[in-house]
Amino acid sequence: MTQPKSTSSNPLQLYSLDSGEPRGALAAEPPLEPSEALLAELQRDSESLEKATPQEILKWAVDRFAPHFTMATAFGPEGMTIIHMLAEIAPQTPIFNLETGYQFAETLELRETVKKRYGIEVEYKYPETTVAQYEAANGGPVYKTDPNRCCFDRKLSVLHAAAKGWHAWASAIRRDQSPDRAKAPIVGWDRKFELVKISPLANWTKKEVWSLIAAEKIPYNPLHDQGYPSVGCQPCTRSVLAGEDERAGRWSGFQKTECGLHSS
Repeated sequence: MTQPKSTSSNPLQLYSLDSGEPRGALAAEPPLEPSEALLAELQRDSESLEKATPQEILKWAVDRFAPHFTMATAFGPEGMTIIHMLAEIAPQTPIFNLETGYQFAETLELRETVKKRYGIEVEYKYPETTVAQYEAANGGPVYKTDPNRCCFDRKLSVLHAAAKGWHAWASAIRRDQSPDRAKAPIVGWDRKFELVKISPLANWTKKEVWSLIAAEKIPYNPLHDQGYPSVGCQPCTRSVLAGEDERAGRWSGFQKTECGLHSS
């Protein structure tokens, strides 16, 4: 497995998308705009759902936003748990995966497993270029020197396009995963992608996720049994050592623990 180089003398650059065009829910029909009234409503809803179960949160989300409600998944244990719940609550919910071209084969195989187990076909969303085209245009793998740019080009920009026209999306983050996620609301306005973000597992722990996976025999990535608590793109993911944070294996060697989808 290729490991990123150290960036002690090469600080990471930040990238943003500002095309000036309406994004997310602002481009929906009808559009949903973050007015003061809507933001206040979302805050009240988030507070009222703090003690709710993930299933109750998902049912609320479907009742409130469908058919303008979607889900993005990287097929992690949390995402697989939500897919399992949606299969019972609202199996018609559109679900997509950001296929960067760098994902593990084990991750991609879960798409077929989901289809066979739940009858749900997760849609791949692709970057504008293949991996070969992207690396040829940039003189080699961008993740080795500038992982922020690679994440932006092959994940964030793709999600910006995929989020266009939806009112709300479900994420599978937990607050105890990292400092970046610790203050995530159950429901809130996602200013980066301009739509409502719903995190039904925000209050859950890793133990609760895996307890449900075991009880319901929910399929999961076999890499989790090989020391990979968090699985992203293959070149930028390693197994973790005893005592390390569960996201320590992501972008090892860089001052980076998030691809940018769930950070402000």
